[in-house]
Amino acid sequence: MKKVSNGFIYTFGALGGLLFGYDIASVSGAILFIQKQLHLGPWQQGWVVSSVLIGAIIGALATSKFLDKYGRRKLLIWASLIFFVGAITSGFAPDFWVLLITRVILGIGVGITSALIPAYLHELAPKSMHGAVATMFQLMVMIGILLAYILNYSFAHMYTGWRWMLGFAALPAAILFFGAIFLPESPRFLVKIGKLQDARDVLMSTNKGNTEAVDKALSEIQETAQQKTGGWKELFGKGVRPALITGLGVAIFQQVIGSNSVIFYAPTIFTDVGWGVIAALLAHIGIGVVNVLVTVVAMFLMDKVDRKKMLIFGASGMVLSLLVMYAILKFDNGSQAAAMVSAIALTVYIAFYACTWAPVTWVLIGEVFPLNIRGLGTSLCSATNWLADMVVSLTFPMMLSSWGLDNAFLFYAVICAVSVVVVHTKFLETRGKSLEEIELDLHKQTATATNNSKAVQ
Repeated sequence: MKKVSNGFIYTFGALGGLLFGYDIASVSGAILFIQKQLHLGPWQQGWVVSSVLIGAIIGALATSKFLDKYGRRKLLIWASLIFFVGAITSGFAPDFWVLLITRVILGIGVGITSALIPAYLHELAPKSMHGAVATMFQLMVMIGILLAYILNYSFAHMYTGWRWMLGFAALPAAILFFGAIFLPESPRFLVKIGKLQDARDVLMSTNKGNTEAVDKALSEIQETAQQKTGGWKELFGKGVRPALITGLGVAIFQQVIGSNSVIFYAPTIFTDVGWGVIAALLAHIGIGVVNVLVTVVAMFLMDKVDRKKMLIFGASGMVLSLLVMYAILKFDNGSQAAAMVSAIALTVYIAFYACTWAPVTWVLIGEVFPLNIRGLGTSLCSATNWLADMVVSLTFPMMLSSWGLDNAFLFYAVICAVSVVVVHTKFLETRGKSLEEIELDLHKQTATATNNSKAVQ
């Protein structure tokens, strides 16, 4: 194993998140110029924007097949190459069809990283740092989104600016490729393929030479690795149902609470409440800065506060913020004070999301499934997340035209309130446990539920 620092491992392991965030956000500014230069109609514009999501669904589902066959590190290298090719070719796309295909290629890279990186970081990090290290992925996503906002604004004055906006992603993709060459393989994958000494070396490095912790972790990994790799039948079986409800539930709610719609339509929302266009674009960058800062806060909280409590706190804060925005848009007479309060409420809403639902979703997806179906489980949840994102993205414009922005906010407030109930009653708690302890708790919970069912009969 090549000797590298833990900081290097976690930073480069999470770097795919930057590409993830940049590629889904850069098109929000680029499409304004693409539609004019490539003469795209509304239908074509919609496909250019959503084509990344189509690729992401394909990439996330395909990850499960390759994750346990070729390993985490090799798949990360492949993803960086896919990102590089997709970014370069989309920047040079001469027409709609080429751009569409290259955006789908980019989406495949996005889907692979969304399914791969949370699980990979969890498997590398010591138990005490699971949440913080996994949250680095979301921090990179937010940095990528902020970078996209800044570069969109910077390239907006160039005739070929949209090509630079899309093609710039090739640079971090190249950095990820060379960094991934030096990353270690997951110790859980190494145990699975019989390389016990290599697995111990990786664990010794990530646990800073703590022999007792390494022996315990290796023993737990060996025990769970003896299980036969499961398929769809095992994933949807009764024994895994609580984990599946948690994983799919958090993946779906992260999108249907309206976060991405509000983030990407923020400039429109600002102009609707009386802000100028330039001020709205600069405010969009400001929101990106807030996203990054509160995600850093989430990193420090992740291993100190229960996952479920963070989700409930975040959803509750989002409900209040959305109700404030609803009231202002419903009853506002166009005053400057109302516009300022609306902007503050919007920023608070996004801050609640960015420090809770945004990172906790990927943490839970990466750690809640048993080892023998972890690749399949994380792939399904990631693909479901992207599918929900596509549904929300396609329906939000229609919702705006038929309901109005005020009622759209009220609808999302209701969904956030529903999520509080579902999290409290249905989700598993995973904080402070190793991946093997989470799996053991899942088996115990299933056994208890089965015994109770038999007793009732």
